[in-house]
Amino acid sequence: MAWLRSFWSGLPAEGRWLLAVVAAQTLGRGLTLPFTIIYLREVRGFDLGVAGALMALVAVAGFAATVPTGRLVDRYGARGVLLGGQGAMVAGCALLAFAADPWTAGAALTLIGLTFGAALPAFNTMIAAVADGDVRQRFFGVHFALMNLGIGAGGVAGGLFVDVEAPATFAAVYLAEAATALVAMAVLLWPLRRLRGRAGRGAAPGAGRDPAPGPREAGYRAVLRQPAARRLAAVTFIGVLAGHGQFQVGIPSFAREVAGVSTGAIGLAFAVNTVMIVVLQLPVLSAIGGRRRTRAMLVMGGAWAGAWVLLGLSALGAGDLPPGAGAAVATAGLLAFMAVFAFGETLLQPTVPAVTNDLATDHDRGRYNAVNAAAFNGGAIAAPAIAGLFLGLDLGAWYVGLMAAGCLALCGLALALERVIPPEANGLPATAARGAR
Repeated sequence: MAWLRSFWSGLPAEGRWLLAVVAAQTLGRGLTLPFTIIYLREVRGFDLGVAGALMALVAVAGFAATVPTGRLVDRYGARGVLLGGQGAMVAGCALLAFAADPWTAGAALTLIGLTFGAALPAFNTMIAAVADGDVRQRFFGVHFALMNLGIGAGGVAGGLFVDVEAPATFAAVYLAEAATALVAMAVLLWPLRRLRGRAGRGAAPGAGRDPAPGPREAGYRAVLRQPAARRLAAVTFIGVLAGHGQFQVGIPSFAREVAGVSTGAIGLAFAVNTVMIVVLQLPVLSAIGGRRRTRAMLVMGGAWAGAWVLLGLSALGAGDLPPGAGAAVATAGLLAFMAVFAFGETLLQPTVPAVTNDLATDHDRGRYNAVNAAAFNGGAIAAPAIAGLFLGLDLGAWYVGLMAAGCLALCGLALALERVIPPEANGLPATAARGAR
């Protein structure tokens, strides 16, 4: 708590208001996130293939939005882009609440996807506008913990409220999500009205407001010519492909169809993941402060590889045990996987965005964040396809092996990244950075 009080007291007012935006956004997102596929299938009666295609629109639209978003952030500032994204979220959620046909639902989910595509580069740029150095790394970590807490609390509230026999309950939670987006817009319009999000300064009062006009912003080609940018994008892509991207399709499908875990245990496992992130994030942030961020990524890759092995072994071992014991072993393996995976997540989220923004300059920060967001969305698109291919062919062991290998590849990518980034961008203090050169 002393660490958290120190972090909070050291933030400028803009940083505190940004965390308020996070709280509003994620609480609303949690109300609907676990239930959209259920809404499309059981409330609106869409075919499974149609519902799956509609869900994919979110990632596809987000991916498509990243390139223009980066340009807009660098030219006009992150605040305006984020406002536009929140406006799209309001419209998308309100439309989805009353979407009686696939075309309307598709338009609504496309708007929501555009919001996600705009939010990642714009919000990360705004964080960089109010904090730098170790404070920036801490902010990204606290942001991630708060995001999980909000989604978890919203998910619990939504689960207690929605009922497939009462379609109006689903309309209500989507309208509630639209209302939370309006709250975020109100914060952006008034308390953060002077924070345009052209980053690069420190966390002193007034930090992050637009500097004087500088040289013309660098294009994406200039960003991608940098080895550090390419390697960092590879870390993000593989991290999502073998990590976050498996949470919606791969992990629940493997647990249910290969390991035979009950739906109740799957829900409990996701709750364990959220709780572990909230509990571990602050101690992890304290432990990695002033240390090489690439080494944290290295530990993350090893932890995730071990987590996948735990999941695979639990499913393989359960087949040789009596039904009750087998189910207990499979459930324990899933819970252990989620707990260990959560530890890795607390290492990833403070480090990759901080490196991204420490590599960028004032004039290409939006593009750097957009490249990272494109890699994230690309992994989110590829992950369900790979999971569906392997699990659909009954190749559960190969699926787990591929995911574990991808996590080990992250370790190699982290070491490769370490060789091409400045020590300051790798999280070392100024004195240590000078000695590392």
